[in-house]
Amino acid sequence: MSTAAFVILGFLLFCLGLFGVLARRNFIVVLLSIELIFAGAGINFIAFSSLWKNLTGQVFTIFLIGVAAGEAAIGLGLLIALYRLKHTANVDEARELKG
Repeated sequence: MSTAAFVILGFLLFCLGLFGVLARRNFIVVLLSIELIFAGAGINFIAFSSLWKNLTGQVFTIFLIGVAAGEAAIGLGLLIALYRLKHTANVDEARELKG
């Protein structure tokens, strides 16, 4: 498969994730959309790394996977705190968690 196909796939995943973050109010859907954004960026890093024949994009992708894992853990912790306090997963209710 060509590099252009991977770049298009990464762009579509990124756009789908961006739409999910901007359009949805459910906290779980927002977290999944952020994961789609990370996946799209990772695919593009790998595609350009393969095109330029170096490992820089692959190293960035490994760090990106670590950041995504940390984001998922923190996000799920916030979701549990929100649900315990408000009994909902609505993002608009997260404003009420301020100290």
